[in-house]
Amino acid sequence: MLRLALCQIDLPVGDVDGNVERIRAGVREARDRGAAVVVFPELAITGYPPEDLLLKPGFVEDAAAALQDLAAGVRGVAAIVGAPVGGVPQRDGPPDGPALHNGAAVLADGAVAATHHKHHLPNYAVFDERRYFAPGDTAVVLELGGHRLGVTVCEDFWAPGGPAEWAAAGGAEVLLNLSASPYHQGKGREREALFAARCRDHRCFLAFCNAVGGQDELVFDGHSLVIGPDGAVIARGAQFEEDLLVVDVEPEQARAARAAAPRRRGRRAAAEQVTAVTLQDGGRPEAPPPPPRPRRRLLTPEAEIYHALTLGTADYVRKNRFPGVVLGLSGGIDSALALTVAADAIGPDAVTAVSMPSRYTAQMNRDDAAVLARRLGVRLLELPIEDLAAAYGAALAEPFAGAAPNVAEENLQARIRGNLLMALSNKFGWLVLATGNKSEMSVGYATLYGDMAGGFAVLKDVLKTWVYRLARWRNRNGEIIPQRILDKPPTAELRPDQRDSDSLPPYDLLDGILEAYVEQDRSPAEVAAHGFDRETVDRVVRLVDRAEYKRRQAPPGVRISTRAFGKDRRLPITNRYRPRAKA
Repeated sequence: MLRLALCQIDLPVGDVDGNVERIRAGVREARDRGAAVVVFPELAITGYPPEDLLLKPGFVEDAAAALQDLAAGVRGVAAIVGAPVGGVPQRDGPPDGPALHNGAAVLADGAVAATHHKHHLPNYAVFDERRYFAPGDTAVVLELGGHRLGVTVCEDFWAPGGPAEWAAAGGAEVLLNLSASPYHQGKGREREALFAARCRDHRCFLAFCNAVGGQDELVFDGHSLVIGPDGAVIARGAQFEEDLLVVDVEPEQARAARAAAPRRRGRRAAAEQVTAVTLQDGGRPEAPPPPPRPRRRLLTPEAEIYHALTLGTADYVRKNRFPGVVLGLSGGIDSALALTVAADAIGPDAVTAVSMPSRYTAQMNRDDAAVLARRLGVRLLELPIEDLAAAYGAALAEPFAGAAPNVAEENLQARIRGNLLMALSNKFGWLVLATGNKSEMSVGYATLYGDMAGGFAVLKDVLKTWVYRLARWRNRNGEIIPQRILDKPPTAELRPDQRDSDSLPPYDLLDGILEAYVEQDRSPAEVAAHGFDRETVDRVVRLVDRAEYKRRQAPPGVRISTRAFGKDRRLPITNRYRPRAKA
């Protein structure tokens, strides 16, 4: 029997000293619970992703010193800890001296006993690891108490071949995997399916320890796993919260599975591909009784997205040391959901909502905003903007003389509101939350320096139809967001009787086009082939392409899809490409 501990903890990027203390606490608890091995997330010492901090020699040196300091206190348990190891980053090509690696350090008996270098370096979507790291070319296999454990880092287990295959072929019965796998909708189920197939292929156990917490736009969902040689999930860690998963496994089951069904392709590990390291199995306190194997139920799609939004918002506020947040509350669905997420994320006492009515604001919307604020327990300020709008109008009367009113007057109202929110931010140090959704941002239905003003956009990657789904989910145990907010037609209220449908297709139609064009990179012809009107598709595509300059100036926000604006989807602003029409 082998007792494993997976310590999924929230490790802020750059907080090297603080992260070491968090890891020490995890080591102590794992040892006290009788674990022989405790696994931490990828790049645990620095937090993930450290990005261009890795180009600062002092940062890499501090991380190396912290790793050595941590190792000196690790006894009675083997700790597998992620850290940058080696020398020079890859940005300017292969260095003359030692390269920098994304490493997994094996700490035992007061020293670094071995280090694995990540082999498969992702360089797609939000990942940019080849900018910094050189790939490793061997697998580390630990011998501990008669068991053989292979060490891998994140993509090393996702991708075929490489260290996972080498270690398994070299006799490893359990593959340990340090990971920082960011969340997107459905990612947990994708992992479980892929990992089960890999375990069956390698005839081994997997102990997968994932990071948890928000880092700028990314959210790490935890969801650490222990999976058996048959692909069955033995234990599942918490989603979107810290957890210490302690599990007993029988490595002999992997040996039995291999004996019963030899590997089909007869793969062998060359001697130069495996580094074997023997660890002493002693010094641990007497192990308590075997722990239960937690197999928490997976969250529903609505629940996981909502938890991602709250965790991402909470960590952005907390890690950047804002005392609270402020946002405009219109009485519409977007600001209602953003306010609810904020209150759930950091507590209502740290949230201020601001109603900024104009002559076009319906009394119904003012009333709905007040009801929501009261139900959530957040502070509500009301700052009418009619006099300010009149003052702007008077100042612009001469240059605007003879020109018919248009979007300029409408957007002035949004920009006045943005100014008021930023003034409150400057005065009290609050973070301004922008409340726009992905559908609006896609087609540019947002005002620069107006409703786009802010430091963090809670719903930046949430399509409008999902805004409604999440609001209904949040109301599942009792109405928080007034039903009238969900029922009434969405409007910007910048002119009389305005409706979003005056300028945009219905959101269920619009979101279907956006999913195909933005998130799947389909051409307009391919989008139309899925049953959408070609004229509507072409109109939406033009709006999306023209709004790139706006999105470049938008605040960061929580990523929940595989094609979020910012890190995932990066197109030139000055861009004359238009897809050719196909017959």
